[in-house]
Amino acid sequence: MGMRINSRLELNLEKGEPALVPPAEDTNQKGTLYFLSNIDHRYQVRVRTVYCFKPSHDDRDGGSDDVTEVIRDALSKVLVPYYPVAGRLTTDSDGRLAVDCNDVGAVFVVAKAGCTVEEIGDDTVTMEKLVYDVPAAKHILDVPPLAVQVTKFKDGGFVLGICVNHMIFDGPTAMEFINSWGEIARGLSLKVPPFTDRTLLKARNPPEIEFDHPEFLQMEDISNTSDLYQEELLYKSFCFDVNKLERVKAKAMEDGVLVKCCSTFEAMSGFIWKSRTQALKLKHDQKTKLLLVVDGRSRYDPPLPGNYFGNGIGLTSCICELTEKPVSFAVRLVQEAIQMVTDRYMRSAIDYLEVTRANPSMTLSVLISTWTKLSFDSTDFGWGQPFLAGRASLPGKEVALFLSHPKEKKSINVIVSFPASSMKIFEDVIDI
Repeated sequence: MGMRINSRLELNLEKGEPALVPPAEDTNQKGTLYFLSNIDHRYQVRVRTVYCFKPSHDDRDGGSDDVTEVIRDALSKVLVPYYPVAGRLTTDSDGRLAVDCNDVGAVFVVAKAGCTVEEIGDDTVTMEKLVYDVPAAKHILDVPPLAVQVTKFKDGGFVLGICVNHMIFDGPTAMEFINSWGEIARGLSLKVPPFTDRTLLKARNPPEIEFDHPEFLQMEDISNTSDLYQEELLYKSFCFDVNKLERVKAKAMEDGVLVKCCSTFEAMSGFIWKSRTQALKLKHDQKTKLLLVVDGRSRYDPPLPGNYFGNGIGLTSCICELTEKPVSFAVRLVQEAIQMVTDRYMRSAIDYLEVTRANPSMTLSVLISTWTKLSFDSTDFGWGQPFLAGRASLPGKEVALFLSHPKEKKSINVIVSFPASSMKIFEDVIDI
């Protein structure tokens, strides 16, 4: 059964004024415009994550002030190789978004809480208070690449809250940056400098659009789901342990429709998509769309460098009338969609965006992204690994996230958002 992420703590914070942390030395990039690919342009959203650390009692711990100084100092140093993170979004002479490498720096805020770090739980409302959002950021141009909040607790524990501009970071890139930041905080040299040339994913000239790219199609809402979304919007986490994951896979295979065994991701994606159509009470002839985020790095030919700094995401989709179809039907479409993600398909999408400047329509859609391979718990700034780490909130109401369970690594937490009445139905439907 699903449960509310946690009982809500009324967390009151005393926040300091935001400051800027520029690179520790000249990046030799001032005055340059940093190219952003069409894939980067697609993700004009903020992503918020938190890293919660227990108080340390060893001789390294100089107190919470030391935590702040170490993290801030290491940030200034890591911004030198990761120089675009210290810049600001702008537009070039063609009206395209780019990064002005002006070395202004990352936004940095220090906050204090009157409770212990282990009292906070992981309720979404509480987590959002631990991440700093620039208040005046109404447009993507106003969103800095990185905003950092260090919240210190009365027991000496602390939380590092991070808000990144998705145009600058995807999941693997963000984790590589944060782990590099941690290495420097621990007095180590940077193991893997970033590969910052994003022109590897530049559109071809002339463009070659080889595929239809249905991920950008608009769905007609004949089920009037917009009325549902007038209700209170709830966020919940549902744990699928090993046994439940096996039951989901068995359900996908039970009618013999699938000709090959399905992966956990394929089975879960089809199952959540199908369950979502039931929760929203879609009409039998309502077309719905599933968007799948696939790590495209190894699928390019040649593959992108392992240290590629930028969005290496491939986006694929399934569209159908799913309400009266079995889970196996959805899973088969998922398998076919993932197989579509090749070098040719992704470069065709880049060229499609060059010509159309389209954004995927999210009407009657759900976007599924898996963070199960992101090493949140490996982050270490010198005070050990976090006891709790992961997302602070969903980047949109149409998004479903798969995350590794913090303790049972083979289990998966699924984070979803629904109108209140739909959440109850969803909770019942996935109880298999």
